[in-house]
Amino acid sequence: MKEKEFKPYIPADRVTKELSIKAIIVGVLLAVIFGGANAYLGLRVGMTVSASIPAAVISMGVFRALLKVFKLKYSILESNIVQTIGSAGESLAAGAIFTMPALFLWAAEGKMDKPGILELTLISMCGGILGVLFMVPLRNALIVKEHNTLPYPEDTACAEVLLAGEEGGSNANTVFIGMGFAALCKFLVDGLYVVPGAITAKISALKTELSTQVYPALIGVGYICGPKIASYMLAGGIIGWFVLIPAINLFGANAILYPGDVTIGELYATGGASQIWSLYIRYIGAGAVAAGGIISLIKSLPLIISTFRDSIKSLKGGSAIAPKRTSQELNMKIILGGIAVMILLIWLLPAIPVTLLGAVIIVIFGFFFATVSSRMVGLVGSSNNPVSGMAIATLLFSTMMLKATGDVGIHGMQAAIAIGSVICIVACMSGDTSQDLKTGYILGATPLKQQIGELIGTILSAFAIGGVLYLLDSAWGFGTEELAAPQATLMKMIVEGVMDGNLPWTLVFIGVFIAVVIEILGIPVLPVAIGLYLPLDLSVCIMIGGLVRLFIDKKKMASEAARKEIVNKGILFSSGMIAGEGLVGILLAILTVAGLSDAMNLSETLNTGIIGGIVLLALMILALLKFTIWSKDEKANKE
Repeated sequence: MKEKEFKPYIPADRVTKELSIKAIIVGVLLAVIFGGANAYLGLRVGMTVSASIPAAVISMGVFRALLKVFKLKYSILESNIVQTIGSAGESLAAGAIFTMPALFLWAAEGKMDKPGILELTLISMCGGILGVLFMVPLRNALIVKEHNTLPYPEDTACAEVLLAGEEGGSNANTVFIGMGFAALCKFLVDGLYVVPGAITAKISALKTELSTQVYPALIGVGYICGPKIASYMLAGGIIGWFVLIPAINLFGANAILYPGDVTIGELYATGGASQIWSLYIRYIGAGAVAAGGIISLIKSLPLIISTFRDSIKSLKGGSAIAPKRTSQELNMKIILGGIAVMILLIWLLPAIPVTLLGAVIIVIFGFFFATVSSRMVGLVGSSNNPVSGMAIATLLFSTMMLKATGDVGIHGMQAAIAIGSVICIVACMSGDTSQDLKTGYILGATPLKQQIGELIGTILSAFAIGGVLYLLDSAWGFGTEELAAPQATLMKMIVEGVMDGNLPWTLVFIGVFIAVVIEILGIPVLPVAIGLYLPLDLSVCIMIGGLVRLFIDKKKMASEAARKEIVNKGILFSSGMIAGEGLVGILLAILTVAGLSDAMNLSETLNTGIIGGIVLLALMILALLKFTIWSKDEKANKE
């Protein structure tokens, strides 16, 4: 049976305002704000907040205000452009903070001078532009042809938020109720600190622990992804926390294994299972993510090759028939020319310490991880995309190649971080571009205008990120209690480990062969590898959302149409939860930068402990059930 052709919200034959001046201005402002806020947030806690949905919500609010005050009309596709440009700042910041602070750390140790703002800006800009350009030829393969295969949970949520705001009515109410509920939960956990962010139960017999985060966005992601993908991620977490950690504790209790500097028994006694995960399982997870990415790339090659073949035809004239509006993209000549210019700049500009070999590495790894990152975003969303895992894989190979060619010492380490920074930003930006283009595909946007918007957001955000990094380093310094910069510290350790010859390659290859075994068993390797790399409490929380979805999928209903309606209600509410948490996450980051977070901290006077976490988690589940099987629509279907 032939698959039904997808119909976007705005038909291809309908021309609607998109890349307007007001959309660009609002988008650029959000890009700079989100970029700065997420830079601080990521450097402090090691995680960033995806800005696509918050930008979409803010754009709706701003445009509605303009409509009321100045009678300025706006379209849903203008709001989509705002979120496209706005999310670019967050993605660029995420890629930059995971790697470039390592240069500041070496400067603090007296090994080199601080990197200049020009160097930081150029690295960010080259990586960002490459990330967008690498993704464009993949759009047809990953977004159009795999529309019914890859769930793109956050992109679906972003589109639902925009659609709900456009259409109003009960759908809009469902989204905004979800936003308000999630905003309150997030504020209680990370604003007032009266409820713990995770519930943890130690399992002494196995020397490990079982835990779950208490965040509504993760439950929303699990519901949208569905039980299958959520269970694959949980399987990876179980391998890490209930197989590998107990094994490491059992067989290596009295051993000292790099990067640890005391015995594993002492590590567990002082830091628990989390310390073992941080020092050892992340290397295994990085190996699994790298291997899973290679396997996924090989399996996708036929589709990617056919897509490139179609794109190359446009260079020769191709079809005389002009593509419809929803298929218009950047010309392949511009894409190839832009990639060539970026590579030449990376090689020739003295501000970027990369040789010709480094530029070649960037081309190869850049395209590889652009593909992998885009596919990962399609599976688990941008917020859960393990970009740092890809950066680890890049640093391992690039540092080895630099060392093999004699580029060692501080110059070789600088070059490795520069390469890793560009690749990390490429992965972040390609994932963000993929996410934004998927939202646009659902809404009926013009890909060409979104791609131009993505480049605008990237270029302008690159000028801001250098200043932000210098400001934060001047205020607190990287590697301090205020700005731990966990990913950058890990990247620095990996580069030094390879250069000094003491990196635990055994751990990396254990991850590689775990991925190979998973693939042999016929199980999708990437979501399992992601679950192995990420903390267990994140996967468990996503699984809870997946179980709610499974319960609804299995529940008897009047008809399949009724089931679909109930499922869609849950997607709307979940979309609202993702949006609400994202908005409050940005707000809390700004308040923290302003020095107001300590004044709101009530943990010492009012702390509900584990009971509060369990109650709040139960309320999240009940709220999701309220807007699905307990909704008025379901009651009406029964009657």
